Amino acid sequence: MIKAFFKDKKWALWAYGGVVFILLSLVFQTQLNVAINDWYKDFYDMMQNIQNHTLDQFWAEIWRFLYIAMPYVIVYTITTFFASHWAFRWREAITFSYLSKWKECEDDIEGSSQRMQEDVYNFAKIIQSLGVRVVRAFMTLIAFIPILWALSDKMPIEWLREIPGNLVWIALIVSIGGIIVSWFVGIKLPGLEYNNQKAEAAFRKELVYAEDDKVNFAATPTIFSLFTGLKTNYYRLFLHYGYFNIWLISLSQFMVIVPYMIMGSGLFTGLVTLGILVQVSNAFSQVRESFSVFIENWTTITELRSIHKRLKEFEENIGY
Repeated sequence: MIKAFFKDKKWALWAYGGVVFILLSLVFQTQLNVAINDWYKDFYDMMQNIQNHTLDQFWAEIWRFLYIAMPYVIVYTITTFFASHWAFRWREAITFSYLSKWKECEDDIEGSSQRMQEDVYNFAKIIQSLGVRVVRAFMTLIAFIPILWALSDKMPIEWLREIPGNLVWIALIVSIGGIIVSWFVGIKLPGLEYNNQKAEAAFRKELVYAEDDKVNFAATPTIFSLFTGLKTNYYRLFLHYGYFNIWLISLSQFMVIVPYMIMGSGLFTGLVTLGILVQVSNAFSQVRESFSVFIENWTTITELRSIHKRLKEFEENIGY
């Protein structure tokens, strides 16, 4: 999966040049995010003391935001477009690398077509999507942890104020706690995804054979049996994803109000301004979401783990 793209000279420019381009674009996006965070403080402080400012200053801040936000939109779009092409090149490299080995293999490998067509595509697509999110989260942490650390001095809760970088530690603790709970809540999902793909492969295989021989394949009892197994697997998957999503969405919604719960009282005592409160909320969300990147993408990670397991088995079967 990895060496087909990153260890082949044919793909070296795309593999490594693409990584460099994506990293540089993510660095630029992070810088723009920091600039937007600074804008929050200035804008909301102005709105809190609107009597001391003019309408021209209001519109100047609006234009300042657009000067930051529009380049972000353009760079984000270009990055997404390029990363999609990069992932497709990875798929192409893996596909033809597998194909040469598969043709030499004399054994009948169950689900070969699905492994080389669907799983390879999904593997490259998920790695590209998830990889960009993880790298973006890492860069966000580098940029925003110092900001959130400095804002920790504004903590209105006295016993927390004595802890250096208290806001950073709170974000870290709730994120790690969320990851641990998510791991146990969703522990059955990878195995269920794996079993589901095996059932899908058996059902698809019977239908493919029936395209050329409807007499001997796709008999009603056979199709009914295969589909019943498929339905059972899906129903189990829906059930487990149901309670997992309850946990995930509840955690996400609760985290929205956490910075206001711990900092909001300072607005009434005059310890913080509205601009600082909004800036803290934004910075806290950036850091917390970066710490929680694996929680927010748990479903995707589960699918990736299942795909990796299937492709690893396929590689072993073809002697890759």
